[in-house]
Amino acid sequence: MATLALSAAGAAIGGAVLPNIGALGATITGAAIGRAAGALAGRYIDQALFAPSGQERVVEGPRLDDLHLLSSGEGAPIPRLWGRARLGGQVIWGPPFEEQVVTSSAGGSGGGKATQSSSGGGTRRDYRYFSSFAVGLCEGPIARIGRVWADGKELDLSTLTYRVHPGVQDQSADPLIVAHEGAENAPAYRGLAYIVFERVALARFGNRLPQLSFEVFRPLDDFEQRIKAVTVIPAAGEFAYDTAEIIRTAGASERFTENAHTQQGGSDWSVSMDALQASAPALEHASLIVSWFGTDLRADRCEVRPGVEREDKETLPHGWSVQGLSRTAAHVVSQVDGRPAFGGTPADRSVVAALRDLSARGLKATFYPFLMMDVPEGNGLDDPYGSGVQPAYPWRGRITVAPAPGLQGSPDQSAQAAAAVSSFVGTAAVTDFSISGDAVTYSGPAEWSWRRMILHYAHLCKAAGGVDAFLIGSELRGLTWLRDAAGGYPFVDALVALASDVRAVLGPETKITYAADWSEYFGHQPSDGSGDVAFHLDPLWSSPDIDAVGIDCYWPLADWRDGEGHADRLAGYISTYDLG
Repeated sequence: MATLALSAAGAAIGGAVLPNIGALGATITGAAIGRAAGALAGRYIDQALFAPSGQERVVEGPRLDDLHLLSSGEGAPIPRLWGRARLGGQVIWGPPFEEQVVTSSAGGSGGGKATQSSSGGGTRRDYRYFSSFAVGLCEGPIARIGRVWADGKELDLSTLTYRVHPGVQDQSADPLIVAHEGAENAPAYRGLAYIVFERVALARFGNRLPQLSFEVFRPLDDFEQRIKAVTVIPAAGEFAYDTAEIIRTAGASERFTENAHTQQGGSDWSVSMDALQASAPALEHASLIVSWFGTDLRADRCEVRPGVEREDKETLPHGWSVQGLSRTAAHVVSQVDGRPAFGGTPADRSVVAALRDLSARGLKATFYPFLMMDVPEGNGLDDPYGSGVQPAYPWRGRITVAPAPGLQGSPDQSAQAAAAVSSFVGTAAVTDFSISGDAVTYSGPAEWSWRRMILHYAHLCKAAGGVDAFLIGSELRGLTWLRDAAGGYPFVDALVALASDVRAVLGPETKITYAADWSEYFGHQPSDGSGDVAFHLDPLWSSPDIDAVGIDCYWPLADWRDGEGHADRLAGYISTYDLG
């Protein structure tokens, strides 16, 4: 009835106010336009008011007649990429979109998502759309993709199911394409790097495929493919090595991530390691560096402690703990411009997770306990080298006695030097540590010493399932050069004993060494005018518990000099960047 009434009313109004329109050789009158619009409105009212008895009123939500995919031009050129670039890509495959019908109550109760109609109750049908598709990127092989943008905004890839095909010549067809097209009709797109997305919800993109762009990495040469080992830093960062996301709470409702700062899915550790292995497929070995903090350049006053960025931080689902200690028992690192000068010591749980993840990835691991000197600007500590106040954040190789060897009044070559070394090394024993599950606790002397740090990590590596190699120290030149009253080297003796203890914890399969600074590994040449040369590390290198002579150094990539008079410049090479 409403259809008839509104149809007549629409015709009258349309004839009065709408013009006649000529189209395709015919004339459409204003009355006809009004009649059609009125009839359409009337049908909706009739459906609401006069639905057949016993039948539920049905309200249809918006529905797509067609899905407009991203354009895909036949014969479009395939880009070539060197290095890193942002590419748009071409849609190379896409089956019909998937329609999902969702029904909900449309009654007068106001529940659900339905648009209110009449008080008679009924059902609303809404339609959701999903699309699977493949996007060709560039000529392969690529190393990986990084970020992905949709309509100019970065996508959270952790919410999507996707696969990247690098574009090698022997790549297989994608399983989703095979499932839709059949194995005999599914191309592998060999030589083409492409990405396949599965069942992407289109509602947030206006029920269409968004305009996508991709950060693509393609090596310039085979350098990355030749990398066999890497060092993993930053060594500091309370949860930097955790494989799970850790959330910091701030008040009742605020939440901040501690270790997930990309939208590529997963913690920073997981994303970084995925990227590393994609870029360096021949990788075999990783050295994991974990730091505690030294507090003074004077050996007898230097504590070696785990540190945190803040004492009052609260995190979920796990709190920070090292050696069973909570935040309140840890050293709080100094600040620069109101911010922590370092990240805190990685939590034990994070370290165990990282070591197990390296093993699961098929990588061998070297564990590298590292000492950072948290001696801030304006520290007020006497400098053993005679410069007044200790310099800010000095090198650990400068830990020594006060005054330092070579200065007047130095205790070097005396019992006092041996006592200072003993204070730094400590007396923590293997039996002072215990393993419970993934945790290590300590019940020894109340000291913050070198032995406490090293033996803690030997036990933690054991709890994680073991490591392939373990360092008992690195670049402690100022200590290994100190001599006792008999001319011996007490810190070297301490390293020999420590290597034996670490061997007892980790067993014969783990390689053990000390990473000597390049200036100390070959011997000690004291600057006292004696002309002596002592091969002071020989007792360490010859120890049955040491598996290699270790050298920590930073080689230059080229023998280049400043100025214009050196041989390379005279030969016509203008820059250190000239491969010749």
